[in-house]
Amino acid sequence: MTQTFPWSCPYCGRDVTLTLASQSEETHFFHNGNKEGSLALTTLVVVCPNPNCREFALTGVLRHSKRNSQFENQYPFGDPLEIWRLKPKSSAKQIPAYVPSPIIDDYREACLIKDLSPKASATLSRRCLQGIIRDYWKISKARLIDEVLELKDKTDPLTWQSIDAVRKIGNIGAHMEKDINVIIDVDPNEADMLLRLIEMLIKDWYIARHEREAHLNALINAAATKKV
Repeated sequence: MTQTFPWSCPYCGRDVTLTLASQSEETHFFHNGNKEGSLALTTLVVVCPNPNCREFALTGVLRHSKRNSQFENQYPFGDPLEIWRLKPKSSAKQIPAYVPSPIIDDYREACLIKDLSPKASATLSRRCLQGIIRDYWKISKARLIDEVLELKDKTDPLTWQSIDAVRKIGNIGAHMEKDINVIIDVDPNEADMLLRLIEMLIKDWYIARHEREAHLNALINAAATKKV
């Protein structure tokens, strides 16, 4: 049986199933007297199988390496020391053009700097979240926490709870109750959680509304052609 892997293409946004033929992996081992000891640099190339896309993603991963005494070969081990997204340069998903451009710009920049500066990424994500609430729900207050509280009666409980859950997490919770332009310490997991929240809201609010309107308009236009 052919081994397969689920994958979401960062270019076309399609969820696809990869086979080994869609990816290639090479590892370069080196020591050369560096202070970290024996290391392994692995490059992974994945090609999107969607015939209308066929873009490739390129990632580099640096790990320690060790030698297998039985087979006298080396292999990478341990958690990654460094990860480089070489193509594309961030994990940002494709956002439709009908989402306001300031929201898209903040989201993309937050993704781009997530690993380099989690606290700056989180600040941009919170500004993006505030932009979504103000644009989509027309709620505008001095503090983001007040906007989130007013949102409670305007959206479904599960969506609101997901937003409120992020607000309650450590430094993010403290920060979301203050000016969104204040930068505080945020760890990478918190920054990533905010980005996943932004993606969920864009999908559940903007994309769902657009698809609903497109479907209803198609029905109306179809009915109009049946008039006699």
